[in-house]
Amino acid sequence: MRREEILELLFATPFEALCERAARVLAEEKGSHVHVRGLIEFSNVCHRNCHYCGLRAENANLRRYTLDKAEIITTAKSAVAMGADTIVLQSGESVIEPMWLADVVDCLRGDLKVPVTLSVGEHSRAAYALWKEAGAVRFLLKHETADPKLYAALHPGHELAERISCLRVLQRLGYEIGSGFMVGLPGQRPETLADDIILSRRLGLCMCGAGPFIAQHDTPLGGHPSGSARLALRVMAVMRIIMPWANIPATTALATVDALGGQRNGLLAGGNVLMPSFTPPAYGKQYRIYDNKNRVDMQGARKAIEGAGRSHNLAGWQPPSTHDFIARAVPAVSSVACMLAG
Repeated sequence: MRREEILELLFATPFEALCERAARVLAEEKGSHVHVRGLIEFSNVCHRNCHYCGLRAENANLRRYTLDKAEIITTAKSAVAMGADTIVLQSGESVIEPMWLADVVDCLRGDLKVPVTLSVGEHSRAAYALWKEAGAVRFLLKHETADPKLYAALHPGHELAERISCLRVLQRLGYEIGSGFMVGLPGQRPETLADDIILSRRLGLCMCGAGPFIAQHDTPLGGHPSGSARLALRVMAVMRIIMPWANIPATTALATVDALGGQRNGLLAGGNVLMPSFTPPAYGKQYRIYDNKNRVDMQGARKAIEGAGRSHNLAGWQPPSTHDFIARAVPAVSSVACMLAG
């Protein structure tokens, strides 16, 4: 689908008609099941200085923490006992001891028998390979924006090409890869949103999230208004239509902008994943990637699922087939511009 067609869907198609189309695709491709990923934000330590994120290294108003192995395992057991079908370990991007994290992953896979997803940022190929060998199945690494210039402006000292390169490495190592982007990011153009969707499709993502931008007051973008929840829902619906195979989360950011119906509406717009937080409250309050974060728990997740008329159960899990990886292999292109062309 060309950029012009995506823009037509995003900004001209009636909202109800768009969501109904996405719902039909979802029913055909995924059914009514909603995956519940148990999120554990095990560290807020980060060495980057992204202009939108409250975990940025220069934020001196944040009390830094890192859970120890025993705390992570105890929290994960609680998440699975309450119905989570995957454990997601998320942190800021810091100098993680690869063997320590590999040991945590190995223990979780051995004790809980559920998939482990990592969301810990950019690291070496050797570290990614070690964590894959330890049992990590999925890796989430958001590209945030498909605009290389905007990406560089928001991530001092870093380029979008570096992030795309990491996603390629992860996929070639056999991970199911996930990414995502913000809607309403300052400096974002309508065409950029279309490019975000095009890039996500061409990366062959297994999971892709799109949530509204929400400012964090201790960052350079702290004074900017939040992105539109309605536009984020439109983006989700278009992603469902264009990427019918993908797992698409109804994000916590949606629940923050619209506490009453954000995640339910996300499920109605084509979403099929929720990620309630199981981070111990004493630590979760310090995982301030944006202001007033709504810490969705399992009760909130179940309410959203029931409100959307969908179902959840602790389903059995099978590793993805080799065919799945080949069918969605990252194309060997030399630049992001090449991926967006054509």
